[in-house]
Amino acid sequence: MALFKKRTTGKPGEWYYCLEHKKVEEGPDCPAKNRFGPYPGRAEAAHALETARERNLEWETDPRWHDRAGKDEDPE
Repeated sequence: MALFKKRTTGKPGEWYYCLEHKKVEEGPDCPAKNRFGPYPGRAEAAHALETARERNLEWETDPRWHDRAGKDEDPE
């Protein structure tokens, strides 16, 4: 039996999208490694995967990210 229970971080009233359960949850029910958030409301948490896809696309197509070829790469 464990003497100390490891608590998840976060506050009730914050919303998260749980990657393990694939649903929106209020409060820090699941470990941080399995969730996106916190979000200020349920609707924002429900769109967490869509928001992540949009941000990833922005970063992947950002010309400042790919502004120089690495030392070992040939410039195109």
